[in-house]
Amino acid sequence: MTNLSSKLQRYQKFFSFMLKYWNSELLKYTSSQAMEETQSEESYDFDHSPEELAEDLKQMGPTYIKLGQLLSTRPDLLPEAYLNELACLQDDAPTIPYKKIHEIVEAELGTRISKAFEEFEEKPLASASIGQVHLAKLRSGKKVVVKIQRPNIQEDFLKDLDTLTEIAAFAVKHSKTAQQYAFNDVLEELRYILLQELDYQKEAANLSKLHKNLQHFKNIIVPKPISDYSTQKVLTMEYIEGVKVTSISPFKKIEENYTPLVEELVKAYLQQILEDGFVHADPHPGNIHLTNDGELALLDAGMTARFSAHLRESILQLLMAVSKTDGDKTAELLQEISEIDEDADLEHFKHILNRLLFESENSKAKDLKTGRLLIQINQVAAQNGIHIPVEINILGKVLMNMDQIIAELDPEYELQPAIRHHLKKLMQKKMWEELKPENFFHVLIDLKKLIEQAPSRLNKVSGLLANNDLKLNLEVLDEKQLTQGLQKVANRITLGLILASLIIGAAMLMQVPTSFMIFGYPGLAIILFLLAALGGIILMFNIIFKDR
Repeated sequence: MTNLSSKLQRYQKFFSFMLKYWNSELLKYTSSQAMEETQSEESYDFDHSPEELAEDLKQMGPTYIKLGQLLSTRPDLLPEAYLNELACLQDDAPTIPYKKIHEIVEAELGTRISKAFEEFEEKPLASASIGQVHLAKLRSGKKVVVKIQRPNIQEDFLKDLDTLTEIAAFAVKHSKTAQQYAFNDVLEELRYILLQELDYQKEAANLSKLHKNLQHFKNIIVPKPISDYSTQKVLTMEYIEGVKVTSISPFKKIEENYTPLVEELVKAYLQQILEDGFVHADPHPGNIHLTNDGELALLDAGMTARFSAHLRESILQLLMAVSKTDGDKTAELLQEISEIDEDADLEHFKHILNRLLFESENSKAKDLKTGRLLIQINQVAAQNGIHIPVEINILGKVLMNMDQIIAELDPEYELQPAIRHHLKKLMQKKMWEELKPENFFHVLIDLKKLIEQAPSRLNKVSGLLANNDLKLNLEVLDEKQLTQGLQKVANRITLGLILASLIIGAAMLMQVPTSFMIFGYPGLAIILFLLAALGGIILMFNIIFKDR
């Protein structure tokens, strides 16, 4: 009976929310976007503000807060102002009584708190929807923070998700709009994100990885986890004393020059995105602290993003094109990595893209343009039948949070030129790395295989041609002409291999002592080089003037 009552309450909570927004202009807009009936935001008079939507989601509980954060990466569904507000959606919750915290810690660590910790403060430093943070001191004297997961939070999340899944399954079955929303996919992604955040051992691994990747930055620090005092529901990490960047006093901002810090932060995030492929994906002002030593600490690694090597290459080129306000190149790059509808309006997309980039040129940090620009691009793309990978939108959200951080530290900072400067350095670094001898080994191996296999393959093709056994599924082709063409190709390949052999042989003979010299070099080697050069000239002549 209790389970039924709980389930009914969850349904009631959801339908109360939907009843409020059912006939709203916001839902009409979202429905039109989902159905690809694209209309401008100006066509709607939204009756619920972005702040009101965010507050309603907060009141509904942690699952819906996370859902709101996830929807902030869907510019194909929501207007820009709502995306911005949901991206900044942060959760806070009532504190857990210390008695309960005490029980959870002792149960998870398998020992008494007094034995594990010299001190453990009863008053929490912070309390959020998933966990609560307390200051403590180990027996070694080391100050730490202990993050304790709320009791039954995983069960509550899963119940909310099950309720949403049931509703979504019914909606998708009976509504084309719901199908266009891709409700099932959204909820599956939400489930994955939540289960990741609910496993503090994974967060500990994320912290360790970030710490290792960023350790060469002098002013960027990541707290190290204390593995002996961490479990799936309790995370202990070193304490870094500082304040949120939003809590820095105006007087200190005037007195201090934070530009070097901002430069290093930008560089650190570009490294994460373009080199490591492993990114601290939630750098909102609450998760970036200014330490007492004047460093920036990256906290809360529960949410991370991963970018494949191929996607990193595309992002590198994309960010460079955006920073140069090159709309045509940006459009071209986005089309290469996106799924494109048959009726996609590519020219209109390019036109709008150029306008967006032009408007964002020379923007300052206080304008909050960089991350928002990527989200706007995603929105325009979706409106024109171009479906950009979700990673690009995650990148937009990361950069939008970065905009906020930078705006707090240095409002006049120009992010796009800085990105362009750092990208050039990264590109130079990557080019030098690609030129290392070890990176050519696979090319040499492939070339060796080609040379080894070429004679047998040519013999096979020649044998098939001689016996008239070569068959090709081609139509309207002259058999004699085809045979001659293939023979010509075979001859070219054979001649090319002979020339390559002559050059390799000549290079080897250059090292062999001999009395037969020409122009001060081993004579036989020079002859082979000349024969190779002559053969190359003849081959080029035939290709240029006869193969037409």
